Amino acid sequence: MYDQRSAAIQLAESQRHQTLADLKELVKIPSISTSQENYQDMLKAANWIAAYLSKIGMKNVQLLPTAGNPAVYGEAILDSSYPTVLIYGHYDVQPPDPLELWKSDPFDPVQDGDLLFGRGTSDMKGQILACIAAVDATLKTGGLKVNIKFIVEGEEEIGSPNLASAIRAHKDLLACDFVLNPDTGMVGENIPAITYGLRGLSYFEIKVTGPDHDLHSGLFGGIVHNPAQALAEVIAAMHDENGRVTLPGFYDDVRVLDEKERAELSRLPVSDDDFLRQTGAPALWGEKGFTPVERLGARPTLEVHGLYSGFIGEGQKTVLPSYAIAKISSRLVPNQDHEKVYQQLLAFLQEKMPPTVKWEAKKLSGGAPLLINPDQPATIAFAHALETAFQVKPVFKLEGGSVPVTTDLQEILGVQSILTGFGLPEDNIHSPNERLHLPTFYKGIDTIVHFLYNIG
Repeated sequence: MYDQRSAAIQLAESQRHQTLADLKELVKIPSISTSQENYQDMLKAANWIAAYLSKIGMKNVQLLPTAGNPAVYGEAILDSSYPTVLIYGHYDVQPPDPLELWKSDPFDPVQDGDLLFGRGTSDMKGQILACIAAVDATLKTGGLKVNIKFIVEGEEEIGSPNLASAIRAHKDLLACDFVLNPDTGMVGENIPAITYGLRGLSYFEIKVTGPDHDLHSGLFGGIVHNPAQALAEVIAAMHDENGRVTLPGFYDDVRVLDEKERAELSRLPVSDDDFLRQTGAPALWGEKGFTPVERLGARPTLEVHGLYSGFIGEGQKTVLPSYAIAKISSRLVPNQDHEKVYQQLLAFLQEKMPPTVKWEAKKLSGGAPLLINPDQPATIAFAHALETAFQVKPVFKLEGGSVPVTTDLQEILGVQSILTGFGLPEDNIHSPNERLHLPTFYKGIDTIVHFLYNIG
């Protein structure tokens, strides 16, 4: 008897070389959403995805306009009585800076054995191509009893500021029974995972101003408060000696971990040494009283992402800068609200900033944290698919990152997401030398093939 599932797996395997070539082509497009200079590249990437969906037989392929970069849509409606899965992805990538730390051109992918290096290989152009390759193989083989829709946006790396409006405007078009979102990742090479919770995000920029122009530090140092020093002192006060954030009321709404959940998280096969190996840090740090796994997914944080002030070029210049800027964000856990945390930041700055400088703060983006039900049937079907492809039961974990679209999809479409992915902790996402582990990538394609047949 003809086994369509096995045939689809074999077809996907036979097409691996072409899938890899296609991924390399997509990675070459510098679709950096944070830079206006790359707007045409964003359109190029969107059109590339649209053409690719059309090539594999998706119908009604179109660019959904937003106030920023367009989202790409395509569908394969096989039977109105079948369940419908909406597959989410994003084609935008992080800036490659600092370029000098890359071992190769970030937008000219290089394969080294089982690894493919390049910006977006893992986050998340590789994940998009894994989904499309799996859908391609299953559609060609036949036998599916599930409808498939894609939405691939171009602003995830800047907080998806315009996607919610697009989802509302196309609510009927995007209607589905559940969402497959492969934008999280695995615990290790042979440890597939499903994420049942995500942290939210509140992102700020703080600017401190002193004199109305840069000053000669020999002539004015000691009588004018240096804005860089004032900002550094305030930032240093944002954590106490136990690693706890000191914004007023910051922990008031934080969801408390019960003993059962702490016990489950302790089962994750990741150690302090694993974190040290993945990060290259000399030692771990964080809020006392919690394990690294707990701090990573179940506790809120506040991090400094960038500092700018005065002269930062090579050599020396004795300047007393007129201003200093910091980029700061807070990762939020369930029950925290990104706007409320912004107000807590303002209250903190009002109290701590000295009268010798002026300051302003603004929120650049915000997203809510999320908890999902790991026992929904689609999630169970995906867990079985992972076990089939990887030959090991997946773990369920809390994710430290943020994927704002999951909350938007739940609130607007009324559906839950399956949060997963085939990236590894060592993939250097958002960092120089981002990479994709190709054997895991191929197992990811097989997983999605099994999943599509499981839910049908």
